[in-house]
Amino acid sequence: MNSMERIVLTLQHKEADRVPVYPLLNSVSRKATGITYEEWSKDAKKCAESIIKATEEIGADCICTLVDLSVEAADWGQEIVYHDDSAANPAMNNRCIKNADEYSTIEIINPRETPRMSEHIELARLLYEAKGQEMPIIGFVFGPLGILSMMRGQEEMFMDLIKCPDKMQIALRNITETLKEFCAALIESGCHAIMFDTLYASRTIMSAKMWDANEGIYIQELCEFVREKGAMVMLHNCGAGIYFKEQIERMHPVAISFQHIPFDCTDMDDVKAKYGDQVTLIGHIEPGFVFTATEEELREMCRKQLDAYKKGGGYILATGCEYPASMDFEFAKVIVDEAKNYGKYA
Repeated sequence: MNSMERIVLTLQHKEADRVPVYPLLNSVSRKATGITYEEWSKDAKKCAESIIKATEEIGADCICTLVDLSVEAADWGQEIVYHDDSAANPAMNNRCIKNADEYSTIEIINPRETPRMSEHIELARLLYEAKGQEMPIIGFVFGPLGILSMMRGQEEMFMDLIKCPDKMQIALRNITETLKEFCAALIESGCHAIMFDTLYASRTIMSAKMWDANEGIYIQELCEFVREKGAMVMLHNCGAGIYFKEQIERMHPVAISFQHIPFDCTDMDDVKAKYGDQVTLIGHIEPGFVFTATEEELREMCRKQLDAYKKGGGYILATGCEYPASMDFEFAKVIVDEAKNYGKYA
């Protein structure tokens, strides 16, 4: 059974030969070809070569196009700072939206022609051509509210959400329309699914009502658009107290990648009982834990999660967010090993 067959069965909530596995091998993959983080972020060909080589070496079951959270914002003119050993980020002292009146300057743009989104589309094409017949290629797209925060700054945006949310809506609308075209291009390039990062849909950041009013309405449109284009919808959220219920109602995803127990659940058994028949669960080994754990502690955590989630399918063993970029591949291989052995179905 290859990775595609394994994940298709899992998404149908059926037991395959074993639990699929994906330790979110994104930026760490640059080490497979010895390039810098900046090269990996800017050059689609080098990025694809790294991801493919790392995926093969480690034995993961799918590929996600996550590069960094600044991809979309950069194409609206946000200045981005690149680094050799860490993720690109917006220039903190030079946001392209400097006050609430400038939300109106955010227009609809063509992601097929802008610098970073067009590179991301090319990355998806290269990954599909190399691996798309044997494993799912998942396009990663930051949600509208997340993109807006990259251009405005989180603290400033949160204040605007309280003081003048109406001023933000034209920007959120134009970002959404742009993302529709971005998703269409990613799907045309071969992505089997689009994974939206709904970063702020968690209790530790904002209320469910505030998220729903300012992103939920737009993310629902995007999800409906993706399904109309023939691709699956997934979501990623590594916040504490993630809103499963509210996001499922808006997005109807086939899978949720998460790091912390949902707001309305008490433990892993509760997550499986409440949501295990609604979505495929992806996760949720914390990268911070991976960074500090011993090999035996990591194996124990993998087995604990496999015991809680694997019965009946609908579970992919994974890190809850990106595998630590500063580590080598050895603990990623441990996670894969546990899925291949302890994660076997009878």
